[in-house]
Amino acid sequence: MNPHQHFPAFPPAGGPAPWVPAPWVPPSETEQLLHEAGSRGDVRGQLAALAGAELYIPAPRAEADANPDTVVWRRHVDPAGFVCRPLLTRGMLPAWHPDWVFRGVTLRWVAEFGWPDPQVWLGVNVGTPAQLLLPASPPDLALWQRAYAENDRPSGNRLVALRHGALHGPLAYGLACGVHLAIGNGVPWNEVGTVYREYGEERETLRDSWGITGHEGWRRQLDFLLDAENSPPEPDFVLRTREQLAAAIGELPSADLWRETAAGHAQDLGADPETVKGIEELVRRVMRYEARFRADGLLPPDGRVRTTVAYDYGRAVNLARWGLSARFCGPADAEAAIVYAGALSKSAHRSWEEFSAGYALGRVLRFDDEEYGTFYEQCLVAHRLLTESGGSPWKHIPWR
Repeated sequence: MNPHQHFPAFPPAGGPAPWVPAPWVPPSETEQLLHEAGSRGDVRGQLAALAGAELYIPAPRAEADANPDTVVWRRHVDPAGFVCRPLLTRGMLPAWHPDWVFRGVTLRWVAEFGWPDPQVWLGVNVGTPAQLLLPASPPDLALWQRAYAENDRPSGNRLVALRHGALHGPLAYGLACGVHLAIGNGVPWNEVGTVYREYGEERETLRDSWGITGHEGWRRQLDFLLDAENSPPEPDFVLRTREQLAAAIGELPSADLWRETAAGHAQDLGADPETVKGIEELVRRVMRYEARFRADGLLPPDGRVRTTVAYDYGRAVNLARWGLSARFCGPADAEAAIVYAGALSKSAHRSWEEFSAGYALGRVLRFDDEEYGTFYEQCLVAHRLLTESGGSPWKHIPWR
């Protein structure tokens, strides 16, 4: 019996229309470029897309942990006998798995890997509409290297999203609270999955910058952020003093009144003279930063920052993603932390713009030292992208 005879090519007259699968939607621009170039037989266009893309090689986690400086690239043999070395673009990575990780490489690295067997091809996103299969002869490798040299690779400070990522609901809201760092790192803002950055780099950064080498350390640092206890307490101390004064006198206090009151409160709490002097200078620094914020559009002409807790909450979102990428936590833990950080942010601020200004002030007070350098510029670029770009999550996720 023909197993397909129960499913005629056309329905009988008056019957339902034949089922047509939905068109494939590329998860990101990279896969779209690969698909479009492949459809027109444009190998150079495909290589140009690869040259600017993040590329990943699957690896058992135990192997990657045992040999963090070595990328082992195994061959894939399909049932028909076709042999390739597999690569995946970010949008085609499989679901998160605790025992499988993905090592990040570039097209140049691929070209320089060495291909002793001419029967082994390069297989990108094999079995998907964004598939690319390339022979790996010496002239091909030279073409790959030339494509890498001739095509720009996007750096950070760009707003990126995955079409199959979170776009609505509490998880998307929380992720949108972490979007400043996602922009700075040039990664999709709405992804909670297999990677954030390359696996080895992720673990190295968490170890060197945060002292995190496992789940317990990750959880401890995450709790500090969610409790707004990672950043120094002094900025919120002086900002809270200004708000209390404004509520008491019915208008914003003068600079002198604010500075003297904050210093007096610190002294009453037992602060030593050097700390009291630091509080006075901090008030002056906040005022200078706020003036610059207004000039650059981070604050409206009459705006001010009421709290800097956004800086800790925004980093909590990203630390949750980093922990997931480094396999220091599972998806449930990461998503719960992201949703909670979003709820905390909503309770502490009144708008996306206010959240952004608070995040920026928290960051520059800690790292910029009034140089208006990289730390300030990254905040400003992110704020402008998020408030002006049509693809910004702040345009389609209401604050309240």
